Amino acid sequence: MRYNEFREAFRSYTVISVNEIRKMDSRFNLRRLVEWQGKGYIKKIIRGYYILADLKLDENVLFEIANRIYSPSYISLEMALSYYHMIPESVYGLTSATSRKTMVFETELGDFIYHTVQPRLLFGYKLVDYSGKKFKIAEPEKALLDYFYLNTSIQSKDDFAGIRIGKDQYFAQVDETRLVAYLNEFQQKSLAKRVKNFMRYIKNAQH
Repeated sequence: MRYNEFREAFRSYTVISVNEIRKMDSRFNLRRLVEWQGKGYIKKIIRGYYILADLKLDENVLFEIANRIYSPSYISLEMALSYYHMIPESVYGLTSATSRKTMVFETELGDFIYHTVQPRLLFGYKLVDYSGKKFKIAEPEKALLDYFYLNTSIQSKDDFAGIRIGKDQYFAQVDETRLVAYLNEFQQKSLAKRVKNFMRYIKNAQH
């Protein structure tokens, strides 16, 4: 397969995996990928996953890439809280929840950070459509719960203040009935106590 044929075959793809290339051409020589990288035609994200070099990157595209290169996973934690404007500052790295082992991929596109949750806790995310494509991201309630679940040291009012979740943004985004329903699925008393303390804290917080 020549590059022009490769580009035509995969131009609608956000991420191109070696498995997908092999399905298209079982005799494809993987040395071509190294050669095309050297010529600046494609970029390697991590082993086995590539993008076309002229792919236009934005938040939506990066979220889809995060979903694809380490699956099953969905955008969550700080990145999702930032997406919903619940925390004020920009976030370092694209944070995701996964049932696989915790992993960090440092790439030229940015850092992709995956935190392990139990397989039964891979719920509470939605599919977001963009330009005919999709990415998975935690609902606001699940992003918050994943954050508390993985940050067990957050317990006090000072800790809650340090997260810097805005009261107005919280009540605009979070359905507390759903939050408690999801919390019950975790079946963890210590987490339930901390989250309920946070709910009391945010109710009484200054704007």
